[in-house]
Amino acid sequence: MTAEITLKHERVDDIPLLLGELERMEVARLVDESFATHGNWQGLRLGQVVSAWVTFILSEANHRMSHVEPWAASRLQTLSAGLGTTVRALDFSDDRLAAVLDALSEDEAWADFEQRLNRLTVRVYDLRPERVRTMRRRRNSMARGRTMGCSSLVIARITDPTCPS
Repeated sequence: MTAEITLKHERVDDIPLLLGELERMEVARLVDESFATHGNWQGLRLGQVVSAWVTFILSEANHRMSHVEPWAASRLQTLSAGLGTTVRALDFSDDRLAAVLDALSEDEAWADFEQRLNRLTVRVYDLRPERVRTMRRRRNSMARGRTMGCSSLVIARITDPTCPS
């Protein structure tokens, strides 16, 4: 007697990559620490909803809220694995996403979140080049059937003194 196996097919695309990068940036944790949720909030944490929603926006190149729930419904296993918890399509309903937007609209909380995220992701280097050279380049373009010259300014650090100007 052989056991019957049921397979479910889901399109993964770039979802694991995007969720992994958001996890590396600690977006979900920072959102949870910076923004308060309603006492009756159930299901995924606010940060997890934000991470999945940003993944949807980047993966699908679509910012419309009404498309997130059906997208999530067809990728429940992938999202559950990426977020580390059980995901329901209802976690991405229009009402839930509207509540997320309300939470993210708090100016003081947003400033706190932004500051904390920047501390983790932005690197500032104190570069003091010995020399900076500007060069004019002449480029031709066709505008209304005649050639017009336009110049662009390029700023580059010259590390090779033999480099021609």
